Amino acid sequence: EGNEPGDSTKITYRELLHKVCQFANILRSQGVKKGDRVSIYLPMILELVIAMLSCARIGALHSVVFAGFSADSLCERILDCGCSLLIT
Repeated sequence: EGNEPGDSTKITYRELLHKVCQFANILRSQGVKKGDRVSIYLPMILELVIAMLSCARIGALHSVVFAGFSADSLCERILDCGCSLLIT
């Protein structure tokens, strides 16, 4: 369920697995490997969950940063984690 009332999406476990595997392959093609750090800057949407699970699937660490922070604060958090990729 999203932030807005009534904003929801239904997905089966099979569909979720398919999307997670697809995105994990995309991450691998971008050079992300086990132990790498990835920052995720997305709203509360299905793609956020897919990105998190894809990172876990390939063994990459992920850090979710939310839009409620100022631009400087976001920049500091992303740089502090030393991420190799930012997903937006």
